[in-house]
Amino acid sequence: MPSLRPRTASRPVFGPDGFAAGRPRVLWGSAAVLMVCGLLAWWLVPSRAPAPSGQITFATGVRTGVYERYGTLFKQRLARDLPRVELTLQHSEGSVQNVARVASGKADFTISASDALATYQQEGGKDASRIRACARLYDDYMHLVVPRDSPVSSAKDLEGMRVGVGEKRSGVSLVTSRLLRAAGLDMEHDVHPVREGIDRMPALLSEGKLDAFFWSGGLPTGAIERLAERTDIRLVQLGDLLPRLHEQGHRTGYYRAAVMAPDAYPTVQRGRSVKTVAIANLLVTTDRTDPALTEGITRSVIKSRDQIGREVHAAQKVDLRTAIYTDPVPLHEGARRYYRSAKP
Repeated sequence: MPSLRPRTASRPVFGPDGFAAGRPRVLWGSAAVLMVCGLLAWWLVPSRAPAPSGQITFATGVRTGVYERYGTLFKQRLARDLPRVELTLQHSEGSVQNVARVASGKADFTISASDALATYQQEGGKDASRIRACARLYDDYMHLVVPRDSPVSSAKDLEGMRVGVGEKRSGVSLVTSRLLRAAGLDMEHDVHPVREGIDRMPALLSEGKLDAFFWSGGLPTGAIERLAERTDIRLVQLGDLLPRLHEQGHRTGYYRAAVMAPDAYPTVQRGRSVKTVAIANLLVTTDRTDPALTEGITRSVIKSRDQIGREVHAAQKVDLRTAIYTDPVPLHEGARRYYRSAKP
């Protein structure tokens, strides 16, 4: 017959370390393991930082120019990639003004030709050491545009003519002065300089108020395509000036020999290539810009290549493998983060 006495609860047996032996000790050990695993997970897995937000400005260029069109399309793309960032576009005269605006904090990001950046640095521009790059974008090609029946076959033939040289603080003006010097001409004394941008020079040429104009832009530049629809024009080669251009010193080392393929402006070139000079364009900011924001901007620039390239053909040249070559400006830390994480 079973005993009717109530069972007494067994007392826990304590070990020499003061912890109860048996199941309670096992539970404590499991908890310790879980805690260690949690700490390892926290250390190994990076935490997700909040998405960048706020207002930023982007200096572009003259209306109807490639910088301006690129900035407009990039703004549309960024609204999707970084919806909490509000981007405002600033029109400008071009690269020279763009560099000064970014260095001074009047703009957060901009596009500038590498020669303008190098010149700003070498001339001791204010806060030049703070400028940082996000990406190398595409090359600008120097154009010398004349009427089809013009006698000009080289920049040397421009003496005494009315020549569009770009606005004062534009990259076009900077390169044009050096090209004319390589041709043995002084921009202020040997030609009649007309300081207008690509938004005005084509109309002035079409109306007979200019004999020629220089332009530095991606291929093709829409304003020149539209000019060719109403005026019979020709592109003059500039390749013969490169050796004399490089003799002007270190600042001209950013110009390289290039060729405009026959299909750049088919109705203008009529199956012929044109030798010229090219300059790399960089997307730049300063070291004052938040790394998370710069990383997001850089990612959006690289990933928007095909979308923007459908309208700005020069943007098709943006490439992850070459984007990191931003001489004379070092990469921003945020851009470095993106390139380290991205796979070619």
